[in-house]
Amino acid sequence: MKKILVLLSLIASPALAQTGEQTAVRATIDRMFDGMRKIDTVQFRSVFAPGATLRSIGKNKEGITGVQITPIPAFIAAIGKQKPGALDERLGGYDIKIDGDMAVAWTPYSFFLNGKQSHCGVNSFTLVKLSNEWKILSIIDTRRVCQ
Repeated sequence: MKKILVLLSLIASPALAQTGEQTAVRATIDRMFDGMRKIDTVQFRSVFAPGATLRSIGKNKEGITGVQITPIPAFIAAIGKQKPGALDERLGGYDIKIDGDMAVAWTPYSFFLNGKQSHCGVNSFTLVKLSNEWKILSIIDTRRVCQ
């Protein structure tokens, strides 16, 4: 019986450790969106790694798909111009994968501007663990009209 318990603890330990890391990755993403909702640019800025990027995939007025690149400082400045509560991105779940100091998170979302749904899509976050803390290195999202 003791051998079975030891074997089970060896198998479960990596899974439990990853679950804790997944929780930490999710907390970083949640902190970003909480900062956005509160228009707390200090909190919002704190989750990004140096050199972080934001890219959005969507269609223009002619229906042609393109990629819009927004520098993180411009993203932070745009958030800072809003009123608290004006921006609300609601996530539909998290699919988080981790390998060492790198994590990716896939999060379906619906975005609301001043209480009205603006668009929806999926976020793909890449995070890196720096100084024992998860930071967002890149975000790429899709944007479409929701039904």
